[in-house]
Parts: sequence; C-alpha cells; structure tokens
Amino acid sequence: MPDVVTRRLRITGRVQGVGYRDWCLRTAWAADLTGWVRNRADGSVEAVVQGPAEAVEAFVGACQAGPPLARVKGVDTTSCDEPVDPGFRQLPTA
Repeated sequence: MPDVVTRRLRITGRVQGVGYRDWCLRTAWAADLTGWVRNRADGSVEAVVQGPAEAVEAFVGACQAGPPLARVKGVDTTSCDEPVDPGFRQLPTA
C-alpha cells in the first residue's frame, strides 16, 4: 500500500477569479485525492490534499501552473495531520 501523505498548500499570485478552485477540484478528483480548497481573504488560495505521496506531489507540481488564466507566484507547502473527510470539496472563503 502506498504511503499516504497530507499537505497544506497556500497558493499566491493571481489565483482568485480565474477558476483556480474549480481547477483544483477537477485535478484532485482525477487523481482520486481527498481534501478541500478555499479562497482566503488575503487573495490567496488554500488547500489541504491527502493521498498517495506520488499523487500528492504531482498535484502540488500542477498547482505551480494552475488553470490557464492564473498567474501563480508561489506555492507554499507544509505537512499537516489535519483529519480529511472522504472526497475533495470546496469550502467557503476564510
């Protein structure tokens, strides 16, 4: 069984109003990852993603580019032990 990891991401740049959260949902669903994504009041996007280490790292790499209209400046990634419900969903802005 592959190692399961959980990562918290903070994505900065032009990442709100460009379909970034919907893109995250589709990308996570395609990789069968669990977690959530939401906008932050400071203009960033935050996500928690959980799954096999290789799939999570691929997701983090994809977040460096995001959807076509996004202009990602940075993706800060940290390990976390937050419990994650099944599925991947969008949360309200925090």
